[in-house]
Amino acid sequence: MTRKAWLAVVAAAALLPWAAPPARAADGPALTVDPSASRHAISPYVYGMNFAAEDLAKELRLPVRRWGGNATSRYNYLYDETNRGSDWYFENVPGPAPDPAKLPDGSETDQFTDQDRRTGTGTLLTVPLIGWTPKGRDYTCGFGIAKYGPQQGADTQWRPDCGNGVKPDGTNVTGNDPADTSVPAGAQYVTDWLSHLTGKYGRADAGGVRFYNLDNEPDLWHATHRDVHPDGAGYDEMRRQTYAIASAVKAADPSARTLGPVGWGFQSLTMSGLDKQTCDREGGDCWSNPPDRAAHGGVPFADWYLRQMKAYEQEHGTRILDYFDEHIYPQQAGVSSGDPGDAATQELRLRSTRQLWDPAYTDESWIGQPINYIPRMRELVNQNYPGTKLAITEYNWGALGHLNGALAQADVLGIFGREGLDLATLWAPPGTSDPGAYAFRMYRNYDGAGASFGETSVRASSADQGRLAVYAAERSSDKALTLMIVNKSLTDDLTSTVSIAGRSGPATGRVYRYGGADTSAIVRAPDAAVGADGFTSTFPASSITLVEIPADGGPAAAACEAGYSVQRQWGTGFTAQVTVANTGTSPIEGWTLGFGFAAGQRVTQGWNAAWSQSGPDVTARNLDWNRTIRPGGSVTIGFNGSSGGTNPPPAAFKVNGAACTTR
Repeated sequence: MTRKAWLAVVAAAALLPWAAPPARAADGPALTVDPSASRHAISPYVYGMNFAAEDLAKELRLPVRRWGGNATSRYNYLYDETNRGSDWYFENVPGPAPDPAKLPDGSETDQFTDQDRRTGTGTLLTVPLIGWTPKGRDYTCGFGIAKYGPQQGADTQWRPDCGNGVKPDGTNVTGNDPADTSVPAGAQYVTDWLSHLTGKYGRADAGGVRFYNLDNEPDLWHATHRDVHPDGAGYDEMRRQTYAIASAVKAADPSARTLGPVGWGFQSLTMSGLDKQTCDREGGDCWSNPPDRAAHGGVPFADWYLRQMKAYEQEHGTRILDYFDEHIYPQQAGVSSGDPGDAATQELRLRSTRQLWDPAYTDESWIGQPINYIPRMRELVNQNYPGTKLAITEYNWGALGHLNGALAQADVLGIFGREGLDLATLWAPPGTSDPGAYAFRMYRNYDGAGASFGETSVRASSADQGRLAVYAAERSSDKALTLMIVNKSLTDDLTSTVSIAGRSGPATGRVYRYGGADTSAIVRAPDAAVGADGFTSTFPASSITLVEIPADGGPAAAACEAGYSVQRQWGTGFTAQVTVANTGTSPIEGWTLGFGFAAGQRVTQGWNAAWSQSGPDVTARNLDWNRTIRPGGSVTIGFNGSSGGTNPPPAAFKVNGAACTTR
């Protein structure tokens, strides 16, 4: 949402039907917040996406963006070529390189990284463990009909000879030649690719690619890539390939971070791909005692995998796994669909987010047991390889084009922060105008000018989290308390008390809301009068509410010095640079710079900060990578602007609401 669009709805806010408690409002559960308890940092990387468009990534200051999925298991950067596996007839498909003669420059992954550099986003690329990569820039396929005989399906639209690998009798084509499409790819391939990436973009600690996924869902290769990997990936193969590829990544860029084993879901915690394939075929007792697990001491796969990663570090002195990464898609019927479904499905969608954290919730699907996903992942790490971070690089609660999906997404993001997840990337991204995008805006840009949910999670609880969910965090830049409240009721407005511990006096809470009254905008709702004990408010049915409560005594002062200079001027355009120095004795953790123009100047494009302007007033907010200014340190940001006949410098600068000296 643009600042202009946001301002356009402010004036009408008082006229909306939820501005005063409606007659049908029901008594809601009590909410309790204690800013002094359960404090821990919220990783900015939990607000990531796969393949987000540039305009949305820029608006959200997207912290991390993943290039992943089935096709990325088999990608050749030299030819800019992927193989789509079972997603599309096992075909090789050329990428979008504008000039193939210049490859590897200009490849799909180069373009992906270039976009992330423009938006200040951390790049997460997938490197192959599968052992194969496309052999050239062509359209060959794994199961040619002329070579392997008639098949049940074929790419009749584009490549009629490319079959789906299933014979007319329903059995799979076997014995095909992987060399039809691919050539072997191992550690040297990864070394060469990272040499290209670090040569072009620098190491991870110097602005290059920050993260590498160790392939994608290897426990499904026997299905998704069975033309080159017909047998399930077992315990020993996963250890062998992870050791080879992850160590190659670390040798090429020791500052890069790796994520594995990138399993497809809950079952990946206990079974290898080989066991899944075997038990799918044999059934019966196989599921309770799968043979690959039995051959490895009966140890569930994730436990065993983490122990092997720890053993590598103990032997070699190098950590080759930084994040324990597993995917999760809700298995309840209809929940992950793009279609919101009927009322029962929508209620199930909102209820099913409990599988991420609640040990009392029994998953309402074929799983039929408590999942407790994030705490379970943390316990696996604590028991087997302490210090490893937690990631979920694919998830989707469905219906991102509908308000119900936005509610679920907002709930999931709140859970990620509260539960201490370290990185998450949504598959796949919403469109810029989709309700799902507004769920992210509520955390990353709720006022249209870059205001965000706090970075330090604090204790927040609801007497009924299933009806009215609450999350709370303190923002470092101004010490404001931010509350995210999701009314999951499809029909009932809920009036609840919000008790806040430790406050000494009254304050005015700014309220921002996204809901059914207007699904095209986040609306500035009437302020909440916050007393020493909190406030009472009505939360409309199917809505997301952000309440911003200033710290007692107002924003914390910042000791700072600002320098402003025009670097270049031409006609009505100019380039300017602002340097902000910390002259105090404590770090500035998160900063917002404010200044005003006196002669109608406008910021047209900025860098190293999230820039916005309203009238003469300009605001620049930190990005995730430059949010801390240490004592004696500084940060330099810049912008291109337009001016009229004169271009005087701003007279005053403020950081986090406190005036800076100027030079």
